[in-house]
Amino acid sequence: MKAVFKTDQGRVRQNNEDSGGIFVNQDGQRLAIVADGMGGHRAGDVASKMSVSHLQELWEQSEGIQTAEDAGNWLKTHILEVNQLVFEHANNNKECDGMGTTIEAVIATNHFATIAHVGDSRCYIYNDSGFQQLTEDHTLVNELVRTGQITREDAEHHPRKNVILRAIGTESDVKIDTKTIMFEEGDILLLCSDGLSNKVKEEQMVSILQTEGSLELKASSLINLANENGGEDNITLIILEFDDNNERG
Repeated sequence: MKAVFKTDQGRVRQNNEDSGGIFVNQDGQRLAIVADGMGGHRAGDVASKMSVSHLQELWEQSEGIQTAEDAGNWLKTHILEVNQLVFEHANNNKECDGMGTTIEAVIATNHFATIAHVGDSRCYIYNDSGFQQLTEDHTLVNELVRTGQITREDAEHHPRKNVILRAIGTESDVKIDTKTIMFEEGDILLLCSDGLSNKVKEEQMVSILQTEGSLELKASSLINLANENGGEDNITLIILEFDDNNERG
């Protein structure tokens, strides 16, 4: 499996409140995480980093993920722990009041990929069937689209586009969406914060993923395009490519 993680401050923000990474457990399986923090006075930075570092520590000590059910249970159990940690930290530290973070986490094995999702970061798959968004944004605007109150075109420029309905750390409990897909030779997963998905159209993502070259180059091209289109937000992404010929890549 090949994998790359990349994050960029963007052209407008004074600091990067996104966090993430690709981590390996005792069995050599990968956990990929993108977390987009929110909250004033750099509190979003605290929420996203706390979430990623806690999951990293637990994952690197773990083993024995054999089935999609194992993966889903692992993600739900430990993301709920993270939610409690961030919530308590926000309550106990006035400067962090109201902080939270999205979580996009994928356990990728040689047979399947299990996704856990909270917020408006996204996971896409690109394979022989085309390009598809695998997650549903937990936002006010997406709820309005889903219930038929506005169109997808209206959503693009809606004044409340940034209102998130579900996040890690903002309440004592959180509902986590999980999904498992077959992950096969040649399949590509793209995880990203909304700093990418708000600035790069899906057809542009596909065009870049289709090009020859390394995952590093493709990741840089996606971030450069988001910046060229304004770069108002932090931009974070992970690309995972199933490749039997490069198992350690």
